[in-house]
Amino acid sequence: MLKQLHSLFKKKERPYTAAVVAAGGSARRMEGVDKLLAEIHGVPVIAYTLLALEKSSCVDEIVVAASEGNFLPITEICREFGISKVFKVVRGGQERADSVYKALCECSPQTEFVLVQDGARPLLTPSLAEKVCQKAYEARCATAAVPVKDTIKVVENGLVQQTPDRAFLYAVQTPQVTDIDLLKGALCKAAQEGEKVTDDCAAVEKLGIRPAIVMGSYDNIKITTPEDLDIAQVLLERLGTERGGKDL
Repeated sequence: MLKQLHSLFKKKERPYTAAVVAAGGSARRMEGVDKLLAEIHGVPVIAYTLLALEKSSCVDEIVVAASEGNFLPITEICREFGISKVFKVVRGGQERADSVYKALCECSPQTEFVLVQDGARPLLTPSLAEKVCQKAYEARCATAAVPVKDTIKVVENGLVQQTPDRAFLYAVQTPQVTDIDLLKGALCKAAQEGEKVTDDCAAVEKLGIRPAIVMGSYDNIKITTPEDLDIAQVLLERLGTERGGKDL
C-alpha cells in the first residue's frame, strides 16, 4: 500500500506530457514508397515509433500529424498493435513546423510539456524518450543528439570556406522535449519572421534559450531513403525488440 501511494505521488510530480509525432512528410526521396507505412519484419515503420511512445512512462497522450491519406491506416495500426495513447490524428501542414504547431494546438489543455518525435525514426526507445523528458523538465527544452563522426566542411560555391572543430558538433535527433507554451511561442515567432526551422530546438534557440543535450544513439536513424529501411532491418535484428517494436 505504501509503495502504491509513493508511486502515485511520484506520478503527480511529473508534468503532464503529450507526444507529437511528425508524420506528414512527402517522402520525396523514397522512390514512391510511403516510408511510414513501409514494413520492417512485417511491422510498419510508424508502428515501431508509436509503440515506443506507448511504452514510455513519461508520455501521457499522443497526437499524430499525418497526411490525410494516412488517417485510416494509422488508426488501423493503433487498433492492431494496441496503441491506446493516441489521442488524435490531425492533418499536417505544408512544412514540418506547421504540422508540429497544428498538433500542439490539439493537445489536451493540461499539457505542460510536449515531446516531438519524427514518425520515421522507428528505433526510438522508451528509455531515450524518458531521459530527454527528465532533462527537459529541468531545462525547459532538451533534445537527443550524438557527436558527429565525420569532419564537417562549410562549403560555398563549391569551395571549402571553413572546417569547424568536430569536438563541438552534434547531429540532432528526436525526441525533442519542450515546455509547450515555449514551443508554441517559438514556432509562432519563426513563422511571423519567415524563418524556416528544420527542428523544434532551432525555433527555441532563436528566443535566446539554449536547449540541453541528451546523448542519443547512432542506431536512432531516420528513414529518408530506401536504403535506410535495409539498415533499420539489420539494426532491429541485432537489437531485438528493445527499440520499442512489437514482441515478434
